[in-house]
Amino acid sequence: MCGIFAYLNYHVPRTRREILEILIKGLQRLEYRGYDSAGVGIDGGNSKDWESNAKSIHLIKQRGKVKALDEEIHKQKDIDLDLEFDVHLGIAHTRWATHGVPSPVNSHPHRSDKTNEFIVIHNGIITNYKDLRKFLESKGYEFESETDTETIAKLVKYMYDNRESDDISFATLVERVIQQLEGAFALVFKSVHYPGEAVGTRRGSPLLMGVRSDHKLSADHIPVLYRSRVAPPSLGYFPHTIYFIHAVIEHTNRVIFLEDDDVAVVVDGRLSIHRIKRTAGDYPARAIQTLQMELQQIMKGNFSSFMQKEIFEQPESVVNTMRGRVNFENNTVILGGLKDHIKEIQRCRRLILIACGTSYHAGVATRQVLEELTELPVMVELASDFLDRNTPVFRDDVCFFISQSGETADSLMALRYCKDRGALTVGITNTVGSSISRETDCGVHINAGPEIGVASTKAYTSQFVALIMFALLMCDDRISMQPRRREIIQGLKILPDLIKEVLRLDNEIQKLAEELYQEKSVLIMGRGYHYATCLEGALKIKEITYMHSEGILAGELKHGPLALVDKLMPVIMIIMRDHTYTKCQNALQQVIARQGRPIVICDEDDYETIKNSSRAINVPHCVDCLQGILSVIPLQLLSFHLAVLRGYDVDCPRNLAKSVTVE
Repeated sequence: MCGIFAYLNYHVPRTRREILEILIKGLQRLEYRGYDSAGVGIDGGNSKDWESNAKSIHLIKQRGKVKALDEEIHKQKDIDLDLEFDVHLGIAHTRWATHGVPSPVNSHPHRSDKTNEFIVIHNGIITNYKDLRKFLESKGYEFESETDTETIAKLVKYMYDNRESDDISFATLVERVIQQLEGAFALVFKSVHYPGEAVGTRRGSPLLMGVRSDHKLSADHIPVLYRSRVAPPSLGYFPHTIYFIHAVIEHTNRVIFLEDDDVAVVVDGRLSIHRIKRTAGDYPARAIQTLQMELQQIMKGNFSSFMQKEIFEQPESVVNTMRGRVNFENNTVILGGLKDHIKEIQRCRRLILIACGTSYHAGVATRQVLEELTELPVMVELASDFLDRNTPVFRDDVCFFISQSGETADSLMALRYCKDRGALTVGITNTVGSSISRETDCGVHINAGPEIGVASTKAYTSQFVALIMFALLMCDDRISMQPRRREIIQGLKILPDLIKEVLRLDNEIQKLAEELYQEKSVLIMGRGYHYATCLEGALKIKEITYMHSEGILAGELKHGPLALVDKLMPVIMIIMRDHTYTKCQNALQQVIARQGRPIVICDEDDYETIKNSSRAINVPHCVDCLQGILSVIPLQLLSFHLAVLRGYDVDCPRNLAKSVTVE
């Protein structure tokens, strides 16, 4: 979601200018698409004594790309850029907004108070921040931003203000803070009370430390300290630098990967790693590893492309879409962005879902369950066609605009068209502060995290889940709907684990791709909940493999598409045990009768379908309206492997851009 970078130089003299250049370059290495603001936190003051300077913190934050922050830094008149520091910690952040619009006050680092006693940078989402904020406000702490992260800065100050003794360590404060946090985070803290000290920690979000020194390190492993242990490990007393970051390779290839709930601390040049308690399978040391990879590979992790990485991120991205919104214990759904308008939406005449490409398919995929749970007519419109027809829109319509970027030109034009006609407008986007999120009356941020690959994958499944959550919210007070609501909510609960099961089919799907990659065309058929899956799967194959691919409604098979079926035409059929099962079986028999060679995506225990196919991809069974999330992933993987085998750039298909900002 965000990029965080921290740089500590210990007995390695650096000017403030050099420190800021390292921080800015670190952010630029993390920046790709979508980031909307950035900031740095460094020692203030212009004294020759670094400890005196460390008693004040200077924050510089700016909306826009990192370049805008760099320009703002060079406008600062009250800091001496040529002042040299023997010891210094600087922290920096580039933001993908999730709470609050892009602005300097919502940018990181966030501060504990107006004197900047504690500052923090954060990647992730704190799901219980509202409860923490309410508690801290009751204690007199004043908030200035709309973010979840500011709660962390205030909480560490609360722990410090209520410390039992003056010699409490920075690490102890942070340990106490993270015990109160729910959600995902990678954090780095800096404080005027602990000059030259750095504390970093993570849970659910990645964080690694790079170590650089001209001297040999005293150990290749850093032991983990638990509450009962007190002896601090050490890298040794010699000049060195430490980076808490996502991108380190240009500085050092010696890194330590932190585990969930590790608290890494640097005090007087000594690095130690702390944990509250030992957990099952916890290894009692963290190895200092040597990376043999380039910077771009670091960003991609163990994946060959961003598209592949994003496909495999879907167990986490759907969780982030639901995080803090779906309560699986009492079967409730809360969408804060809609709460002031939900009664008006429930009184509307019809719902109109307007989008382009993959986002349009997310609307098609959820139309049936929206109609079922809202008992309203639901139209799903391609934005360009919607405008070309001058479609009638009325004041009692509710129009949804679905867009990963929030900047899709046709959808934005359609939004303005609907606003002019008095309709209530709702945005479903992945980018806080985007044009659609600003111009709609209300909306839902899908929280999928940055999506870099042009072919959308995790944004599709997160949009799918967001629309399902909206449908559940619309019928939460209807007694007759409660059994169905509970079934779907419990299906959402197990969905991340089921996605992981589907992703284990990767090797099997790669073998299928090896059989198909030289074909010129492929047909994908399904009906009911899976018609959208056919459209989306065909689009993915077209986008990145340049093969002809067509998504076909199986009910239309005899009205033309059946003429394409012969022994040479690959036909992928999606057949699941839902209300269309018998009809899909009929379509399967028609394909077989024409000597077709059907490849079937079906339930893992559907032996009848498996028997009648030339190859079957078996996926776990889920609630019917969620099954489309599980059935689309094999097609995402297939398109990826086909593109690789055909020798194409998976992330940057020809002629296409990530955000279509012209009509």
